[in-house]
Amino acid sequence: MEDEKNERPVKRLRIGVIANTHGIKGEAKIFPTGDDPKRFSKIKKVYIIKDGIELCTSVISARYFKNLVICKFEGIDTPEDMKNYKNADIFVDRKDATPLKENEHYIADLIGLNVVTSENELLGIVENMFPTGANYVMEVKRTDKKNLLIPYIKQCILDVDLQSGVIKVELIDGLLDL
Repeated sequence: MEDEKNERPVKRLRIGVIANTHGIKGEAKIFPTGDDPKRFSKIKKVYIIKDGIELCTSVISARYFKNLVICKFEGIDTPEDMKNYKNADIFVDRKDATPLKENEHYIADLIGLNVVTSENELLGIVENMFPTGANYVMEVKRTDKKNLLIPYIKQCILDVDLQSGVIKVELIDGLLDL
């Protein structure tokens, strides 16, 4: 994927959400929102955003526990300081994001795309993507109908065209009946 070809590139990508404080040094328990939780060890500059207020800071240290990342950020030195950022989103600049492999896309680039069937019937618009453990699921907002959940697997996702803003899908039998 080349960003200059994408007419709606997202400047920053969300990589996590601060779940809670940790310890007495102002560390945070973070739920990573991408495929590469180890990225916190590599990234230096992050943006912590809560209620429209943005803090640009650096990652001082990162360690991993179960499905969480324990991070220490520059300038946040007490649990009380970190408590102010509970439930805040953590973003990185696109240029600092984990590089994509072939046929991979950033979730932020998929949100808002039209979803069509292999027969070019419009199903709706991508509203959300979320992990289920085995794979991601794409939530498609439909007009006057219940949202549709489509597994983001190669059997269902036929093509992603960021330039035209369309994801072409093959629906698994029974998926529309749910």
